[in-house]
Amino acid sequence: MRLTKLLKTTALAGLVGLTSMAIGGQADAKVRWKMQSTFGSKLSILGETGKHFENLVKELSGGDMNIKFFEPGALVPSLEGFDAAKAGSVDAVWGTAGYHAGKIPAMSLFTAVPFGPRASELLGWMEYGGGAAIKNKVMDDNGLKAFNCGIIAPETSGWFKEPITSTDQLKGLKMRFFGMGAKVMTKLGASTQLLSAADIYPALERGVIQATEFSMPSIDKNLGFYQIAKHNYFPGWHQQSSILELLMNKGKWEALNKQQQTIIKTACDASIAWSLIRSDAIQADAMAWMQGKGVTLHDWSPEFIAKFRAGWDAVVKEEVAKDPLFATAYASYSAFRKKYKVWGDRAYLK
Repeated sequence: MRLTKLLKTTALAGLVGLTSMAIGGQADAKVRWKMQSTFGSKLSILGETGKHFENLVKELSGGDMNIKFFEPGALVPSLEGFDAAKAGSVDAVWGTAGYHAGKIPAMSLFTAVPFGPRASELLGWMEYGGGAAIKNKVMDDNGLKAFNCGIIAPETSGWFKEPITSTDQLKGLKMRFFGMGAKVMTKLGASTQLLSAADIYPALERGVIQATEFSMPSIDKNLGFYQIAKHNYFPGWHQQSSILELLMNKGKWEALNKQQQTIIKTACDASIAWSLIRSDAIQADAMAWMQGKGVTLHDWSPEFIAKFRAGWDAVVKEEVAKDPLFATAYASYSAFRKKYKVWGDRAYLK
């Protein structure tokens, strides 16, 4: 009787093991990755979404997958994630494609485009208009795999110590600025540089920079800019929507089984919805809080917006002429926007 029971138990255990292998591709498949983040875990939206993604993967996999979030600089410097993931020294990077622009300038377009569209249209170009295919080819050539894994609503366009009433005030101004918008500000005479989130406040405090942009009110509140610069300008013409990225070592990605890959993609899709809704919902409270700290909210005049747009038009012509990848990506983006306009101009209230 005991022998019969033992044989039945052994057979059942074998069946469970075979089922596990059939479903997961291998028995006891565990994933233990290190994910270097460009943004601190406590940073509103940007870092929070990375932690949200980490938790989703763990829950969806029943704990079999742990893509561990590491704070900025814990494994590699914040802006060196591209090379680290490519080399396999980290498994994944949480950040945004624009931080790779020092190596591949066109990557900025896959985060945000000055005078660009709202989030749904930008993602529409990426997912259905050819944007992702262009980006994926670049990633593949570099031994990488990337997913859109979050998106945020519009940013503000700068923190200044004094009101800006003339573009003459921008000439020679040392300012932290991101992406293609930095090239526009350079056209208007500013001296721009890209700094990671943690480096901006000390640079502003010491006078290394005199002004900065970074993100939206709840995020900028976390970084404390309001303590030094009391004038915050709207709208964020340079980033009307901004995509967050999960960047992975291609070999590590390909070593995952189909179920594990699906869990990661599903967690990214869910994180896109979570980040967009949250980023839009909490900004009014952050703006009111900062006004209570003495911050003045300004709207750029139509004259300023026209100058920013003219600067962007000039930058586009230059980049298209000198960078084939930028030309290809921008042509794809422009074609999608032209087609989308037939819908967008009729579907939405003006």
